[in-house]
Amino acid sequence: MPLRDGRLSHDIDPSDRPPQDACGVFGVWVPADQAPRAEVSKLTYYGLYALQHRGQESAGIAVSDGSRIVVYKDMGLVAQVFDESVLNTLRGHIAVGHCRYSTTGSPTWENAQPTFRSTEAGGLALVHNGNLINTPDLAARLEPGVLTATTDTEVLTALLATREGGPLAAAREILPVTRGAYSLVFMDEGILYAARDPEGIRPLVLGSLEDGGWVVASETAGLDIVGARFVREIEPGELIAIDGEGVRSERFAEPRPKGCLFEYVYLARPDTTIAGRSVQATRVEVGRRLAREHPVEADLVIPTPESGTPAAIGYAEASGIPYGQGLVKNSYVGRTFIQPSQTIRQLGIRLKLNPLREAIEGKRLVVVDDSIVRGNTQRAIVGMLRDAGAREVHVRISSPPVSWPCFYGIDFATRAELIAGNLSVEEIRDSIGADTLGYISLDELISASRIPKDNLCRACFDGVYPIPVEDAARGKHLLEVTR
Repeated sequence: MPLRDGRLSHDIDPSDRPPQDACGVFGVWVPADQAPRAEVSKLTYYGLYALQHRGQESAGIAVSDGSRIVVYKDMGLVAQVFDESVLNTLRGHIAVGHCRYSTTGSPTWENAQPTFRSTEAGGLALVHNGNLINTPDLAARLEPGVLTATTDTEVLTALLATREGGPLAAAREILPVTRGAYSLVFMDEGILYAARDPEGIRPLVLGSLEDGGWVVASETAGLDIVGARFVREIEPGELIAIDGEGVRSERFAEPRPKGCLFEYVYLARPDTTIAGRSVQATRVEVGRRLAREHPVEADLVIPTPESGTPAAIGYAEASGIPYGQGLVKNSYVGRTFIQPSQTIRQLGIRLKLNPLREAIEGKRLVVVDDSIVRGNTQRAIVGMLRDAGAREVHVRISSPPVSWPCFYGIDFATRAELIAGNLSVEEIRDSIGADTLGYISLDELISASRIPKDNLCRACFDGVYPIPVEDAARGKHLLEVTR
């Protein structure tokens, strides 16, 4: 039976799984004499708490006191896995943490992170956001029987731990032949390390603490929550080491920037900053452009909470149509541990959203959301709004049609399951029951991001994969098949 992890979308409607987020990674180093006051395990807990949106299947923290590494991890949300008593046992001055959604390997305890390996000099703990695309080739470099889990992260950890010369020398050898998306944070007993793939597909940022410590996190929101000052992004192809001598940086590959465009649409928190600009500002601008591309006569613009809120604000601003709340989200739906009955399943979306009849009855509505994957959720929302008396329902989407799967760290459905992979926009409109349907164009989305087109991965929208993926390397459970 799956763990009741607080996310009802799987249980309420298993046929409409949304895009599952990439993982969240966090690391912190403080001077050893600051360790008792800094409480790195609690800093890591709060960092993961801020990154919880990136992965909800499992959570874990590894801490070093300078002589040994202790790892604690389990299935569930950060607040379910850790409490005060557990965090008080994780004492030291270096820590790495992870909140996971599985993109390679099943959602099991063995596959939870941090991964840990003994080395010739001590231990190595590692956390990973992304997805490798040459995992079988990397696994072939290991002796048979070495792997104890079925993830690309386990393969990478084993390779780094079994090379001579320590983690830094091992990283210099292994990372140049590692292909795919990887934002890594790892540590031995005395040094915190971080690395980002040459394409920089998944985000990774560096921050500083007032007491001389350093923080690495997936998003700037992870720095903010612990009071760290943003220093810079870890560059594509960069490897850093942090200890008492400060931050040392080197290149293991030439940068070929291809940051994930879907981070702007869906993955990143709106209060996160990417390339010097807040995600919220980008999403509002996308809404403005969406209004100009797909205008309509209407009485009210409403978002699908909370994913469509920034773009709906921008749409209302550019169109002159009033912005309002038409759907109320149940903030506590994610706290139930009760298996829903078939009757409740049939209610579906109403467990998460409910219409404000007084606000929408008799109105022509523009409903703004960030993406359509299979279409079941939008179909339910349109039907619910019509039942509540909406005169017209015009759906506007702040991303282009998602037509292709992701192999770099987002667990999209297969192309056959993606509604835009099989139907035209007009056919999708008919399928969800909307009066009109408009997606922002890829060019306008890219322009709103202010990142050059050639520096972005747009594969889920246009099928152009910046790192070619062989068929043999595709699939979430590829290591399990060969075991």
